[in-house]
Amino acid sequence: MKKLIINKCVELVTTYNKDLSQRDIDKIKYGLEGLYLTITKLIFIIIISIILSIWKETLLLIIIFNGIRLTAFGVHAKRSIDCLISSTLFFILFPIICIKLTIPLIVKVILFIPLTVLIGIFAPADTEKRPLINKKKRKIYKMLSIMISIIYMTIAIVIKDNTLSNCFIFAIVIQIIIMLPITYKIFGVSYNNYKTYEVK
Repeated sequence: MKKLIINKCVELVTTYNKDLSQRDIDKIKYGLEGLYLTITKLIFIIIISIILSIWKETLLLIIIFNGIRLTAFGVHAKRSIDCLISSTLFFILFPIICIKLTIPLIVKVILFIPLTVLIGIFAPADTEKRPLINKKKRKIYKMLSIMISIIYMTIAIVIKDNTLSNCFIFAIVIQIIIMLPITYKIFGVSYNNYKTYEVK
């Protein structure tokens, strides 16, 4: 099904853009494959969350998480099934925790520094297919990730809604997990890929 949909989309694109090189077509295929996997994975997770009556919390956590993921990046599983399983665990298990768990204010304040420091240490975490070669861009992404972490933790401390507060905290926790070297090792993918290239 996946190959059929992607091939049909590529055929449609090449029909109206006959001057595309094979490299351009490969890039389009790669992008479409990523989009397909993201959409199907999201639909699967949302269906489960609806069955468990946690779809609001799941959507909320996904949105908040993607806010920091945009700058901090993180691991991408080699196999789509690994990605599906890990994403489902994250966005089904953590919303349940966000609903059930009450974190005292003092604990949130204490968590502020170590979570932000960990973001500062490990962000941004690149991938083999998208190595962050440019040193200046890495610094920018790191600073943005730290800023977002500070904003998230501040909101988590100030806001009164327990579930929403937890979503901001656990979005950072998930982000840290997917940036850890051990996580890359578990998924069998290389870490700090920019180091294999000449820094520009």
